[in-house]
Amino acid sequence: MRWALVRVCLAVTTMVVVAFAIPLGLVIKEMARDRAFSNAERTAVALGPTLSITTDRDQLARALATAQTGDDDRISVYVPADGGNPAIRLGEQRVDAGELHITRATVVDVPGGSVWLQPIAVSTVKIAVVEVYVPEAEVTNGVTTAWVVLAGVGIALIIGSVAVADRLGVRMVQPAQRLVGAAHELGEGRLGARVPEDGPTELRLAAVAFNSMADQVVQLLANERELAADLSHRLRTPLTVLRLNAASLGDGPAAEQTRAAVEQLEREVDTIIRTARDAKPQTAAAGPGAGCDAAEVIRERMDFWSALAEDEGRKVRVAGIDRPVRIPVARGDLVAALDALLGNVFRHTPEGTAFAVDVHSGEDAVIVLVSDAGPGIVDPEAAMARGRGSGGDGKVGSTGLGLDIVRRLAESTGGDVRIGSSVLGGTEVRIWVQLDERAGRDGRGPVERRRGRGHRGRERKGLVSTFNRSRSLP
Repeated sequence: MRWALVRVCLAVTTMVVVAFAIPLGLVIKEMARDRAFSNAERTAVALGPTLSITTDRDQLARALATAQTGDDDRISVYVPADGGNPAIRLGEQRVDAGELHITRATVVDVPGGSVWLQPIAVSTVKIAVVEVYVPEAEVTNGVTTAWVVLAGVGIALIIGSVAVADRLGVRMVQPAQRLVGAAHELGEGRLGARVPEDGPTELRLAAVAFNSMADQVVQLLANERELAADLSHRLRTPLTVLRLNAASLGDGPAAEQTRAAVEQLEREVDTIIRTARDAKPQTAAAGPGAGCDAAEVIRERMDFWSALAEDEGRKVRVAGIDRPVRIPVARGDLVAALDALLGNVFRHTPEGTAFAVDVHSGEDAVIVLVSDAGPGIVDPEAAMARGRGSGGDGKVGSTGLGLDIVRRLAESTGGDVRIGSSVLGGTEVRIWVQLDERAGRDGRGPVERRRGRGHRGRERKGLVSTFNRSRSLP
């Protein structure tokens, strides 16, 4: 909009300057010509009184010498013969004698300029002619300077109009840019983004509408958080009943697992309530030193799931957790992601299907790989799309929430999630966790960040090849 306004103003001002400057320049040229010949006429007429008194050659020569102007011999006089008196020629003659028989003032072009021929009656039958030479430089005297001044004024007008149009464009564009920036901030989750309600009327109304929309979005999210908190709070009563019933089961592995599951469910419900009623988003960047030990969390969760795997006759292998692996992810988020993936293994593969969890740590990234020997996923892209959307693909028991939890965990660090075929013959879910804390806070999406990390892509291939060499069940 800004440059379009500048171009329009430039074109209009240029046309106006050209429309006025060219005719004005031609008028100035004509005025200079008229001025030069008017001076020549006055010089010629000034010899009229002398010619009317006498035609004596000596007296005319003295009068002619007095009337001469400049260094050049510009004035000449021609008196025709009369009876016994011969014709008189004084000064440099620049026109032929035949052109001197005139009865009115005439301009004749000659080399280097023009001459003004002025007839003066010296008697009733004899007419003398005064010839005044006008050089071309005198005819155009001051025209070049006037044209230069006109050109300068025209250029100044054009530059001034462009500058004014640019300022007007900035005044219109800046509110629009602020509106675009606030829309991007709101889209990135910064709910406090607002736009100053100033500028032109249309943009001011747009800013008012945007601020009203942002307020409504904040109110809707607050209502949803309260609704989630209320719904989660309603689960406390049945959870209390389950906990009391689990306490009465006595001792034994099944009873301990049931009580552990109830306690885990109570913790998750408490987390949901706190998160829903917390005014600050849970996706805020973690501070220095925040995160968890992925190896410790994986050992804990595998101890939990291995009991169920033993009951169903599944072979389990865990690798890469013999030393601490620090990642910038909250412990609860990693637990939720692992439980979602391992729960999918138990839910969507038959009993006796083997699975494995591998961890490998690089300089700036950690890969967590969950693979199984089940039937696999026919369309991995559709599964990831379901994890990014709201489910509804018709597959019973699949809402996509598990993959969505995993995806959000990886992308919060600048990493990603890939689904493919495992060496065990089934599904392979690969979680790439970026260790560079700035990667998740640079304002770019995961795809854009990956494009700018060529050396990290090569390191990723190295990590994956290491996995492929070591991934096998005992």
